[in-house]
Amino acid sequence: MNTVAVIDYGMGNLHSVSKAIEHVAENARVIVTSDPELVRQADRVILPGVGAIRDCMAEIRKQGVDKLVAEVSTDRPFLGICVGMQALMQNSEENGGVDCLGLFSEKVRFFGDPLLENGIKLKVPHMGWNQVKHEKSHPLWAGIEDESRFYFVHSFYVEPKPAAEIMGTALYGKRIAAAVGRDNIFAVQFHPEKSQHVGLQLLKNFVSWNGRV
Repeated sequence: MNTVAVIDYGMGNLHSVSKAIEHVAENARVIVTSDPELVRQADRVILPGVGAIRDCMAEIRKQGVDKLVAEVSTDRPFLGICVGMQALMQNSEENGGVDCLGLFSEKVRFFGDPLLENGIKLKVPHMGWNQVKHEKSHPLWAGIEDESRFYFVHSFYVEPKPAAEIMGTALYGKRIAAAVGRDNIFAVQFHPEKSQHVGLQLLKNFVSWNGRV
């Protein structure tokens, strides 16, 4: 049976993610676990995350999840969500500067204060629905129209460069990376589990994805 492991390191939106996957995955077993061996045995792995990156990275390193992610992200479909995406980047400006896992070369930036769009001040955190532009075709976009709206909650954003790794972008005062990908890894800034039918479609695509682009 297809097994999807959601890594539990104490900082993720675990219940909503696991329930959303169970809803769309007919022939999959979803496990929420902190056990490295169970994660290694899974066919697919998800790294969720909410909260401050300093706290997330502290728990990730304390529990050895950094080494586990480096291992399991090389040979099977791997999905990062929200802060789980930011943790895959090189570093973050949050909390005075935090080194992340470095699986991607992008950097995490602060939106700025004030954040302006056409002279109008935008609220930070960026919270709510926003259109996502498909920058590249990808199996996880299957059945999802370009410029579909997904649900975001974040105060820091992934800078959308280099372009080769950017799968989707959104506009909120500036162009931000909404999705990044490379080989068998895909990661999103938005919350697919909170994004109604388009988010469920993305998770369904992930459960059936073979890790090839």
